[in-house]
Amino acid sequence: MGMDNAQQLWRTDAATLRDYIVDATAARARIPVCPDPEKLWLMTLLGQEEQALEEGLALLRSSAEPLELLLVLAGILQRRYLWGDAARLHEQALRLAGTPVREARVRHQIGLRLFDEALYRDAAAEFQWASDLYRVRGKTELAAASDAAMHRAWQLAAAQLDYFRSPGSSPNPGP
Repeated sequence: MGMDNAQQLWRTDAATLRDYIVDATAARARIPVCPDPEKLWLMTLLGQEEQALEEGLALLRSSAEPLELLLVLAGILQRRYLWGDAARLHEQALRLAGTPVREARVRHQIGLRLFDEALYRDAAAEFQWASDLYRVRGKTELAAASDAAMHRAWQLAAAQLDYFRSPGSSPNPGP
C-alpha cells in the first residue's frame, strides 16, 4: 500500500506485486498506535480483511481527508477479487488526488489492481503514468518502484502474448 513508515513491517513481492507481512508480532504491536489507513492495511495483511473493511467503511463516512482510506479500502476489495468495487473507489480517489504526487499514488494503485486482474498491458500503462508523475516531482524512489512494477507487468504481458501465439493454446485456432 506504500505507507513509508511501515515498510519494515511489510514488503511487496517483486513477482506478484502483492504486499506481505515481514514481522507479524511487530505489525500487531503497531496496530493500536498507527494512523487509520496503515492500521487497516496491517489488519488486512494479518488476515483480518472483513474487520478492516467494516472499520474502513465506517471511517470513510466521517473522514475529512478520505484519499488514503479510499486506497486502502480499494486494496482490500481488490484482495477479495471485487474488481468493480475497487475500481469505483480508485476513481473516487483519482478525483480527490489534487496534486501530481497524490495522482501518481492513485495511478500506481490502479496499476496494482489491473495487474491482479491479469490486465498487464493496462497495468503497465498506469505504472508508467505514475512513474512519470513521480519523476517530474523529484520522487525518484517512488518512480523507481513504479518502473519496476511496469517492467514486471510488461514481462507478464509478453508471456501472455507468447502463450496465445503458441500452437494449440488458443480455443479458436485460425486456419
